[in-house]
Amino acid sequence: MAGRFTLPHIDVSALQSASPYSGTGSGGSSIPRIRAEHGRKLSNELSVALAAITELRGSDPRLEPAEGGYIEVELRRGASADTVEWKTKGIRPGATKDRDNVRTVALYVPDSSQEALRQILDDYLNGPLSEKGNPPHSARVEKIEEIRRARLEVFWTDDPAALPDDPQHLIWWAIWAHPEHEATVETVCERLGLRAASTDRRLYFPEAVVIPVHARRAAIELMIFATGVVSELRRASDTPVFFLEDAQDSQNEWVDDLAERIVWPGNEVPAVCILDTGINRGHALIEPALATADQHAIDPDWGVDDHHSHGTAMAGLALHGDLTAALSDQYSRHLAHRLESVKLLPPMGADPNDPHSYGIITQTAVSLAEIAAPERSRVFCMAVTNENVSGAHPSTWSAAIDQAAAGAMNADDESAPKRMFVISTGNVPSEIEFARLPQTDDFPAEDPSQAWNALTVGGYTDLTTIADNGYDKWSCLAAAGELSPHSRTSVDWGHSRAPIKPEVVFEAGNRAVSPAKREVLTLDSLSLLTTSSTFGADALTAFQATSAATAQAARMVARLTADNPSYWPETVRALVVHSAEWTDPMLAQLNSPIGKRDRYPLVRRFGYGVPDFDRASASARDHLALIAQAEIQPFRLKGKREFNECHYYRLPLPASVLEQLQNTVVELKVTLSYFIEPNPGFSANVDPQRYQSFGLRFDLQRRGELPALFKRRVNAAEREDGVRPPSHPDDARWIFGPGSISSGSLHCDVWTGPAVELLSRELLCVKPVVGWWRNRASREIVNRKTRYSLVVTLKAPGVDVDLYSDVIAAKARIETEIAAQNEIEIR
Repeated sequence: MAGRFTLPHIDVSALQSASPYSGTGSGGSSIPRIRAEHGRKLSNELSVALAAITELRGSDPRLEPAEGGYIEVELRRGASADTVEWKTKGIRPGATKDRDNVRTVALYVPDSSQEALRQILDDYLNGPLSEKGNPPHSARVEKIEEIRRARLEVFWTDDPAALPDDPQHLIWWAIWAHPEHEATVETVCERLGLRAASTDRRLYFPEAVVIPVHARRAAIELMIFATGVVSELRRASDTPVFFLEDAQDSQNEWVDDLAERIVWPGNEVPAVCILDTGINRGHALIEPALATADQHAIDPDWGVDDHHSHGTAMAGLALHGDLTAALSDQYSRHLAHRLESVKLLPPMGADPNDPHSYGIITQTAVSLAEIAAPERSRVFCMAVTNENVSGAHPSTWSAAIDQAAAGAMNADDESAPKRMFVISTGNVPSEIEFARLPQTDDFPAEDPSQAWNALTVGGYTDLTTIADNGYDKWSCLAAAGELSPHSRTSVDWGHSRAPIKPEVVFEAGNRAVSPAKREVLTLDSLSLLTTSSTFGADALTAFQATSAATAQAARMVARLTADNPSYWPETVRALVVHSAEWTDPMLAQLNSPIGKRDRYPLVRRFGYGVPDFDRASASARDHLALIAQAEIQPFRLKGKREFNECHYYRLPLPASVLEQLQNTVVELKVTLSYFIEPNPGFSANVDPQRYQSFGLRFDLQRRGELPALFKRRVNAAEREDGVRPPSHPDDARWIFGPGSISSGSLHCDVWTGPAVELLSRELLCVKPVVGWWRNRASREIVNRKTRYSLVVTLKAPGVDVDLYSDVIAAKARIETEIAAQNEIEIR
C-alpha cells in the first residue's frame, strides 16, 4: 500500500469563499396549559419554595446571611434551562439534569428579585391576553411543570449512587460555583473548618470555577442552603485504572540489534508526551529518544521512574509500534519523533488525602511538558480512565482536556497553541469464566473518553493465531477484524447529546477460549510486544487492550505531525479519522440495518474504522484527499447576537472521469474537525449547545440542485425574509445521513454511489450552529474568530483510473475563475 500512496494531498483552502449566513430556527410549540389552574398551582409552589430559602439563615452564627438562594424547577421535556433565566434580575440556572425523562433545574433567586418572579406568575394568571390569545409570559411559564424547595439531590449531577446518604460521610466534593463566588466559598470553608483545595487544584471555565472541598454531607448541605453560592456538586476524586498482563521473555540480543538499526531522532522533532506512571528511561529502545530533561512528575517526591510498568509499555508502542515485526527483520528504521513523560499517577504510599482531581492534574502535566520544551510540538497520550464511570456526559476531567486542547486553560493567553490529545475508551473487565463473559456494549466508555476535542481510541483485533505452548486446541474469542474483547463502547450514550466515541480503533489484542468453552484467557500470542520496565532477560513484555491501541494512535499522530509541520492538530485528527476504513465484519454490521438510524449505535462500537498511516499521509491516483484549513467567524454582535458567515467550497471534482466511469461505484468521504472551547456545568451536561463555544456542520450540493438553490436551501441569508427554503430530495446514499449528527467537534460521513451522480455537485457549505459564544459571551468573544479543518476524499475502489490528475486540472481552472472574479470585484 505504501507504494500506492505517494502523491501529496491537494490543498483546496483557496477554493473557499465566505458569505453572510443566517440560520433557520427549529420552531416548535407545546400543548397549551389551562391558564387559571397552572398559574395558581405555580404561584402557590413558588411561595413555599421561596419561604424555604430563609429557613437556614441565621441557624449557624459562623455564616453571613445570604442575599439569595435556590429553588428547584421542573421543566417540560426538552425545555432549555435558559427558559427560566432572567439575567437582568440575577435569576440564573445552576445544576441541570435529566432523570427519567424529567428535567430539573436548580434556580438561583436573589432576595431582591423574588417579587419580580412572583409578578411574572401574577401577570400570567391575571394579565390581558395578546392578539393571538396568549397570556403574558406564556412562553416562559408554560414550560414549567413544577416549582419546589431545593433538595441536595438536584445539585448532584454525578452518578446518583455515588451521593452519600449518611450526613457524616466524609469525601472530597467538587463545588461548582460562579467565578464571582470563589472568594465566598473560601470564606465559608474557613468558617466551617472545611478543607478547600488550593488554587492550583482548581479548574476555571467561562462560567464556573470548580473547587474541591473535603467535607461531610451535612456541611455541604449547610453551605448550599445557607449561603446560596454552590451551583452544582460532583465527586472531586477520580479513580484511575489501567490493565497489565503477563510479561513475555525475550532475548536481550534482539533488543540490542534493533537499537543499533534505528536512526534515532534529534531534539527538535515532535514528541509523544505520555501521561501515565512514568517511564523507565534506561531501556535500550527508549533511552536515545527520551531525555532526562523531558521526564516530569506532578509531585517531585514521586520520582519520574515507572512504578507500575504501564508507562514504559506505552512508551515502546508510542515510539516503535508493535515490536514483533521490528525485532524479526533486518531493516534500518528512522524515527522522526521522540518521547516525553509526565508521571500522572502517584506511586504506592503517596498522600491519600490529596484530592485526585485529574482535570487539573492533566492540565498541570501539560504545563510541565510545555515549560520544559516550549518550542516543541507534541501529542499528549493518556490511557488512564476513571474506573467504572461512564463518559455519557461532560465531566470535570473531560472538560479540562477539551479546554487544554482548545488552548483555553486558565494560564493560556492568545498565543497558546491548540493541543492534540489521544485518549482511550477504557477496558472491559477480563472475566475468565466463559459463562460469565460480559457483552462489550454493557460497559460504557469511561470518563474522560467523552472529551469532544480529543481523539478517542478503542480496540479491534486481527490477532487470531494462538502460538502459546499448551493452548493448541483453544480458539479465539473474536474473529479477525472484529471489535477487541477488551474494548468499551458508547452504544448506551444518548446520541444527540454525546459525541461519537471512539472515533477510531487500533489493534488491541484478542482473548482465547478453552475447548470446553469454560475458560477465557489473555495470551501473549494474542497481544502486542513492547518494552518492559525491567531490563535484562525480561526487556520485552506482552501488552494489550485500549492502552496498547491508544499508544499506537499517538504514534501515528506524531508521525503525521513530523511529516506535515504545517498541519494543525485539528487537521491531523481529521486525517487519522479520515484514513480509517471499516473491516469486513464491521461493514457487515453497518450494512445489515434497514434504516440509517439503526447504524448510529454501531458506529459507537468501532467508530469510523481502522486508520492507515499511508492513506492519512498521502494520496494515490485512484484515492485522493482534498484538504482545507480555514478561519471562520461564526457569530457577530452588532446590535444583536446573530450568525456571521458560512464558507462555500467549489470542490474540483473530476467531471470528465466521472462521466467516463458512469455507473461505477465511487466513494466521497467528508470529515470536518474543529476544537470547541467548553463551558461545562449547570445545564451543559444536558444541552450540548451550552457546552460548546460554537459548532459547525457541512452540507453537499444534492443531485440536480442548482448552485443558487443550494445556497438558498442551506443559508437563510441567501433568501428574502420570511421565504421558506427550497425543497430538494435528500440524498439517501450517505451511510449515516444528516440526521446522524451528534454533539462533538468532529463530523464524518461517507457517500457511496454511481460516479455519474456526483456530476455538478461541486459546492460544499461549512456553516455554524449555536454555542455559548453567541448566546452568553461578551462582545469580544461573540466576535471571535476560530478555525477548522476539512478533508474530502474521492475514491474509485477497484478501478484503474487517474482521478488525481483530473482533480489537479479542475483545481487550476477554479483558481483561475476565482482570481478573475476577484479582479472584477476590485475594479
